[in-house]
Amino acid sequence: ELMGLWNTIQIALVALRLNKMRSFLTMLGIIIGISSVIVMVSVSSGSKAEIERVIDMMGSNMLTVRPGAQAFGRRGGAGSAAPLTEKNIDALRKRLDFIDGISGSVGSNVPVVFGNKNWTTSVTGIHSDYIEVRQWVIDDGRGFTEREVRTGGKVAIIGQDIIEHLFEGGNPLGERIRVKNVPFTVIGTLEGKGESMFGRSYDDVIFVPISTARMRVSGRSSRGVPDQVGNIYLTVDTSYDIKEAEEEIKEVMREQRKIGPGAADDFSVANFSEFIRARNETSSTLGMLLAATAAIALVVGGIGIMNIMLVSVTERTREIGLRLAVGASQGDILMQFLVEAVTLCLIGSFFGVAIGVGAGELIAWLSDIPVRLNIPIIFIAISSAAFVGIFFGFYPARKASQLNPIDALRYE
Repeated sequence: ELMGLWNTIQIALVALRLNKMRSFLTMLGIIIGISSVIVMVSVSSGSKAEIERVIDMMGSNMLTVRPGAQAFGRRGGAGSAAPLTEKNIDALRKRLDFIDGISGSVGSNVPVVFGNKNWTTSVTGIHSDYIEVRQWVIDDGRGFTEREVRTGGKVAIIGQDIIEHLFEGGNPLGERIRVKNVPFTVIGTLEGKGESMFGRSYDDVIFVPISTARMRVSGRSSRGVPDQVGNIYLTVDTSYDIKEAEEEIKEVMREQRKIGPGAADDFSVANFSEFIRARNETSSTLGMLLAATAAIALVVGGIGIMNIMLVSVTERTREIGLRLAVGASQGDILMQFLVEAVTLCLIGSFFGVAIGVGAGELIAWLSDIPVRLNIPIIFIAISSAAFVGIFFGFYPARKASQLNPIDALRYE
């Protein structure tokens, strides 16, 4: 049995080798189909993994309150709307017991100096909860105390990029850096977070107490709102419904900002879980489109194989007649043509996989698009190609096996 199958495979390979151009054109549909599917799935998987990384970094139970209307897209009136204040944070903290952590955030890009080195970076004023709320981790040292935040302590927590640029990788704890010519003592360092989807480094950051930032760094207090907090970030207890939490936050904020019934909000609450839901819907839609593309590409490739195999049966009628005359059974002929079809599909799929993987790597190298190779898809693609070979190769193979040997030998 095995020897018979091996002989059939050898005969099939010889037949394919004798007709190189025809074999290549037959495989082309399978090659294009499989390579395009692998590229699309790799890009889709890479984007999905990147979004999940961003969600992990920000936390799926986090809400952001901003001055100005509309949470997503372009926010109207952000400049003219009254700033958010410490009073807003106090009211939210006291009245809503589902809030795990809450912090304001006031940031500006300013020059920072250590010794003879200087670097312009994002200096952000924060409350003591901010580190936890925004999913940061203290790598070494400590976070801010409530007293430091309240009294305007001149202390700083720095990101990995700052350690690299100002301290050349050395230990910065206890050292003094100058932020806008104000000396700050480094009390902690942050674990690395890497880059955002848009290539901006999350690690190029310095955190200082929010009261210190207002007084000495950003100069925001000059606008007549001495206790403004920029944006408010808060985390909701995971056992609490985030949509319900959003409504209750809006209620407290409307009261705080004296917005009458029927009047539009002059603030917005951004719900990160909505972004997750949208991402899931997009991913599943994309998945369905990819599945449809794969199916169409492989069916087109399969039809190509059936056409070429039918032409091949007609061309090789005398050869089939000769094999039947010298004792080959109908099963042998059927198996020979089936093996040819499956071999074409498998060789095509291997080329398709190689081109798909190479193209994915090239896209990742040439652009900022994240690409992630999906190993199960490669096995599915190869299995599908084998199935297509059997499905579309069966009719021509059966037609070949049912030829009358005498008529076949007479065929011109």
